[in-house]
Amino acid sequence: MTESTQHGQAQHGRPWVPWLVTALVVLMSGGVMYLAHRGTSQAEALAEQSRQSAVEAATRARDAEAARLQLEQKLAALEAERTQLATEKEQLSSEKEQLSQTVQEQEAELAKLKATYDDLQDKMKAEIADGAIRLSQAEGRIQVDLVDKVLFDSGDASISARGQEVLTRLGSVLAKVEDKSIQVSGHTDDSPPSQKLQSTFPSNWELSVARAVNVVRFLQDTGGVPARRLVAAGYGQMRPVSTNATPQGRARNRRIEVLLMPDLPSKRTPAAAVQRAVAGGTAAKAQAKPARGAK
Repeated sequence: MTESTQHGQAQHGRPWVPWLVTALVVLMSGGVMYLAHRGTSQAEALAEQSRQSAVEAATRARDAEAARLQLEQKLAALEAERTQLATEKEQLSSEKEQLSQTVQEQEAELAKLKATYDDLQDKMKAEIADGAIRLSQAEGRIQVDLVDKVLFDSGDASISARGQEVLTRLGSVLAKVEDKSIQVSGHTDDSPPSQKLQSTFPSNWELSVARAVNVVRFLQDTGGVPARRLVAAGYGQMRPVSTNATPQGRARNRRIEVLLMPDLPSKRTPAAAVQRAVAGGTAAKAQAKPARGAK
């Protein structure tokens, strides 16, 4: 048997080999394609995961930045609040010191006021006992009401001998008073001066002013009260403290009031100017010969 004949028999005996080769090629191609597709899917999945991670990281970074900014704002607000609290604490401390000083000054003022009141009570106890002088204290003020008969004769503006003695005792207390303005005001009842008095005192205004000015002058000249603290005023019958329908009420309305008030420098008026404005020439009439009459 020849060689070609043997080769032909061999090929004829294995007809499945080409198919096997083809199948293997197809399988290998499919495997390669599967692996390539699988690799692409994994790559895409990894890429998507990376993208999502990047987005989440960016979101976390933005949140962290926002939190940082918010924290900084809170810290700034807390710092501003701390500064404000420190300022308020300092102000409160200053106000507390001022209040404490004010309280101490008020307590000292009240103590001085009480001492003056007690001194007046002691010096005027006889007149207070018989009702000729009324002494009162309220709102940092002391008021001494003297009925006219204690200081003046009827219808007269000149101070009587008894009045001089009373005012001397009063002046000894007032001369020691500091930081107080002393207003002396004259008051009458509603009866006009008698006909023979009208040449000297045309109305109760002139009579009340003349009496107040004469008391101020006596307190200054004889009592030693500083003139800068004295004020004279006349109210006539315009400020009654009782009814004018009875003799007792009329007697109460005819009075001299001495009022001790807190001294306010910004409102203080020079004594000379006050005397000129209030007296207005009436003081000269008050020095004339005493006239006797109904008052």
